[in-house]
Amino acid sequence: MVVYILYSETFNKNYTGFTSNLMERFKSHNHLGTKGYTVKFRPWMVIHVEFFSSKSEAMKREKYLKTGIGREFIKNLISNL
Repeated sequence: MVVYILYSETFNKNYTGFTSNLMERFKSHNHLGTKGYTVKFRPWMVIHVEFFSSKSEAMKREKYLKTGIGREFIKNLISNL
């Protein structure tokens, strides 16, 4: 499983998610998807990935990244681009 962070430079937005197939998921966010949050803020670039051996670990990390401390981590990533 992969936890990933996307960033839209055009709109200064980020998105955090997890998947078992990053390439397909990225394609969906940038091209194939027709509804949802990420469709509105294309194009996206992957700015961070973390690999996990189980879905539950990935879900915990994704949830953490959506907390205040996690958002600070993401803010720092973006400021260093």
